[in-house]
Amino acid sequence: MVMAYKQRTLKNPARFTGVGVHSGEKVNLTINPAPPNYGINFKRVDLPAQPMIKAHFNRVVDTSLATVIGDDGCIVSTIEHVMACLAGLSIDNVVIDIDGHETPIMDGSAALFTQKIKDAGVVSQDAPRMYFVIKDPIVLEKDGKSVKLYPARNFKITCTIEFDHPTIGNQTFSIDLTEKTFEEDIAQARTFGFLHEVEYLKFYGLAKGGSLDNAVVIDENGVMNEDGLRFADEFVRHKILDCIGDFSLLGMPIIGHAVLYKSGHLFNHEFLKEFFKQKSAWETMTLEAFEAKNQNILEPKEILI
Repeated sequence: MVMAYKQRTLKNPARFTGVGVHSGEKVNLTINPAPPNYGINFKRVDLPAQPMIKAHFNRVVDTSLATVIGDDGCIVSTIEHVMACLAGLSIDNVVIDIDGHETPIMDGSAALFTQKIKDAGVVSQDAPRMYFVIKDPIVLEKDGKSVKLYPARNFKITCTIEFDHPTIGNQTFSIDLTEKTFEEDIAQARTFGFLHEVEYLKFYGLAKGGSLDNAVVIDENGVMNEDGLRFADEFVRHKILDCIGDFSLLGMPIIGHAVLYKSGHLFNHEFLKEFFKQKSAWETMTLEAFEAKNQNILEPKEILI
């Protein structure tokens, strides 16, 4: 997350066409500018009333295979990559038109979303950007997984994953999030899965749109994709991408250090609920107020006016 003083939106619409990784259905998605304090809302333009669903943690209805939001029987599935891109580029206000129930998977990463949004242009708005500033640690530990959030001077994520497969094994990656580091180090990391899991999902009518064109697939011999990996640790980087998307459902950016161990969509969502239970551990403020309060600990960083 780049530290921005003002809220931001798009200058022009950004349009995407692709297939849903689970539905296999073609879908069109357009990210449109929106006014200050609007937030991020999805609009199902394929339905008669064109219902809107706010991208917020209290609208999450499923996290078993992806992050799914819904309201009054209407859903939008697999929103995490789009949300991560908007958060990574510090975009606060958009309305996302979509003519199906699942976002397009594109190449399995957020790279294409990032590029087209940057091409559309990002503009500042005449309204201050508010942040959740972490004052005291917030910790959730359960069944060998954990998410911990500590005070920090910016938004930092450290993630560790462990898989009983030699191609992945134990991987840790840590990043101070700026627009530059998001685009270069995180956005290109693709979703991944094991061949036997993909076959199982397809047998039960899921992952219909999944392929080597939009996911890293691993069998007993290693990575099946002809071109291999984009990063040696692409797997943990993609978990950070998912975390950025899931955490963006808090509704405002964070100033704090998130430390994740073996967490996924479900556990991330559990943490967001815990976050709002511990309201004394954080406060909301503008970046200017944060700088004034913490001027002695601030270090040079990427700042957007």
